[in-house]
Amino acid sequence: QVQLVEAGGGLVQAGDSLRLSCAASGRTFSTYAMAWFRQAPGKERAFVAAISRSTATYYADSVKGRFTISRDNAKNTLYLQMNNLKPEESAVYYCAASGRGVAERPDYDYWGQGTQVTVSS
Repeated sequence: QVQLVEAGGGLVQAGDSLRLSCAASGRTFSTYAMAWFRQAPGKERAFVAAISRSTATYYADSVKGRFTISRDNAKNTLYLQMNNLKPEESAVYYCAASGRGVAERPDYDYWGQGTQVTVSS
């Protein structure tokens, strides 16, 4: 069982940066592939980025070059550095953990409660 708690969301202006974090419980964090998804009102949950157990990273095309996913296994924490944010990226951002490896579909075993990111124009 893994519990995930996101933090770092907030209200920013277009072009600003924000760093999300996701704290995981337990001592098996390093054995999970991790990912960030986001969901805007009325839309499906969408893949943002993922990082494997070996720290290979994967990004949605829309965030490549602006977002960076990373993990600190010693701190049981996942991060998402978001630069040059756009208003259309306003959403609830969720972190997720999978024991099966990375995926761009929301087929993950554990989910956090989400953190709201609002980008004003």
